[in-house]
This record gives sequence, C-alpha cells and structure tokens, in this order.
Amino acid sequence: MSRILSILYKEFLQMKRDRLTIGLIFMLPLVQLLLFGYAIQTEVKHIPTVVFDQSLSPESRELLDSFKVSGYFEVTEMAGSYTEVTDMIDKGTVKVGVIFPPDFAGNVRRGDTAQVQVLVDATDSMVSNSAIATANAIGLIKSQNVIIEKVGHYQPPYDVRVRPWYNPDGITAYYMVPAILGIIVTMTMVMMTSMGIVRERERGTLEQLIVTPIKSYELMIGKVIPYVALGYLQITVALLVGVIIFDVPIRGSLLQLYLLTLFFITASLGIGVLISNIAKSQMQAMQMSFFVLLPSILLSGFMFPRDAMPVVIKYISNLIPLTYYLTIIRGIVLKGIGFSYLVPQVIALFTFTVVLMTISILKFKKKIV
Repeated sequence: MSRILSILYKEFLQMKRDRLTIGLIFMLPLVQLLLFGYAIQTEVKHIPTVVFDQSLSPESRELLDSFKVSGYFEVTEMAGSYTEVTDMIDKGTVKVGVIFPPDFAGNVRRGDTAQVQVLVDATDSMVSNSAIATANAIGLIKSQNVIIEKVGHYQPPYDVRVRPWYNPDGITAYYMVPAILGIIVTMTMVMMTSMGIVRERERGTLEQLIVTPIKSYELMIGKVIPYVALGYLQITVALLVGVIIFDVPIRGSLLQLYLLTLFFITASLGIGVLISNIAKSQMQAMQMSFFVLLPSILLSGFMFPRDAMPVVIKYISNLIPLTYYLTIIRGIVLKGIGFSYLVPQVIALFTFTVVLMTISILKFKKKIV
C-alpha cells in the first residue's frame, strides 16, 4: 500500500506542475458541452425556402402562412419561374421550393384536389427528412380543416394516440448532453492515460521505476487512481453545465449515476493504459487514442441510432465501452431507472476493466523482465 501511495503522490505532483492539463480538465467539458449542446440539433428548423406562387390568391397565401408559422420553413426568396426555383436549389441558397399552380385557388373553391409541389434538396438527409415530414403534416392538417368546414365534422378511420415518454417535447439537448459527457470522459481518460507510461519512457524515469521494488499492478493502480478523480471532476462540471445552461433533468439517483460511472471511467482508463504499454512514443499513443475515439463517436449511438446499423456493425459496437455507458447515463438522467435495469451494462463495463487492466499488467511485466 505504501508503494501505491508513493506512486499516487508522484502522479499528483506531476499533475500539479502541469497547469495547462489541469486547466483543460475543467475547460474541456465546459467548452465541448456549450459547443455541441447548441450546435447539434436533430430537429431542423428555419429551413431556407423559396416560393413560386402562380395562384396569387388568398387560398395560396393561407397555406403558405401555415408553412411559415410551423417554424420549420423560412421563406427567404420569391421566384418568378420554375427555373428560378431549381436554380436556387442547385446553388444551395435554399433547401426547399414551394410551387403553387395557377389553378390552385379554383380547385380549392370547387372542392377538387389542389396540388402543391414541394421540392426538397435531399443532399442533407436530416434537413430533407424534417422538411418532408413537416410538409406532409401541414398538408394533412389543412385537408382535415377544409373537410370540417364543409361537412361540419371529420371522423378519421383510425385513432392512433401517441404519447412520448421521458422527452415529450423532443428537446435535442436532453438526449445529446448526457452523451457528450460520455464522449468527454472517453477522450480525456484514454488520451491522458495513454501517454502515461510513454511519457515516463521518453523522460527516462521509467528505468528508475523498474529498479524499484514496485510491482506491475501497483504501478498501474497508482497511475490510474488520480485519473479516476479527474474523471469525476469532469463529470461534475459537465452535469452542472447541463443542468444550469441546458435545463437537463436528472430524474434518477445522482448517487447511482456516480457509482456506475466508475465502471466506465475504469474501462476507459484500461484502454488508455493498454495503449500506453503498446505505443513507443507520445505521438503513437495519441494516434491510437484517436483510433479508439472515432469509433466511439460513430458507433456507440452517440450521433447515429444503433438500431439503424447493420448487424455486423452492431456487434462491433458492442466492443466499445461508451455503448454501454450511454444506456446507463440516458437511463438514469432521462428515464430515472435504477441499477436493476442496468446490470448487463455494468457487467460489460466491469469485464472491460478486468480484461484490459490484466492485459496491461502482463504487458508491462513482459517489458521489464
């Protein structure tokens, strides 16, 4: 125990001298949460729209007002021809074109089907999906209103009532901020620990550690524990930012969140320590860290739903600790669920920790023989 405490003391002294790193520990979650929390929005609004109204009637203006008040379409241009509409979409100045035919008002007054063409630039699938869904919804609602005005009532053949739970307003920050917290911890834990032993080797202090009676597992524990403390500091800062700035609710137990986060921190540290044992230089360690970070962002469910991924990719994502932690943090923060619902995720993270730390200890022992 005394040897572990000596390593802990050395690591804390080294962190104290590196003020830039300590500053990044506090600033990284603050900057990234503010940046990604405001920038990443799955609900696209104020889509630039051009209108070509050949009807110029109260009926066309009424329907166009429905597009405007929805908040999803922002009419920035008025076109005088179909060619102008297509040119603006081709240039990228607008994403949506709404075209009213000359007989639009006459068809509405006669009770015939009045067609409206909506052109959508689908090069950005997120924007186009939002525009298409909203345009169809507006058309359906306006059609129902016209039927009610003429007949006096409207009885739909089906009554499907949807009740969204946990995030009924669909606020993106509620879903993204907890995930960003996981990304921050992954980034800092893996990158900082991955350069731990490599830094010792480049500075020549690794040889001094080798000749001491310290054992491999004692060295690993001594190097990991300080970063666990830093990880909890980052989580605390990130949670405060999420609650104060983005009004993210924490519906579950904060104590359980902190306890279960320990398994994720140690699993991430296990990856960093393993990289640190393999890499020959700090540059190699940084490159390997990015090799781990990129799949964590793309495959864990942080940005893209895992349900939409091919089966093979889903199996690969099971090898990423962040995949399991996102279920934990979103479950506790948004759903308010407890440990009994998260046992498989905790077991997976604990397995990651044991396997990675064991390999790291054996790898280090092999080097010093």
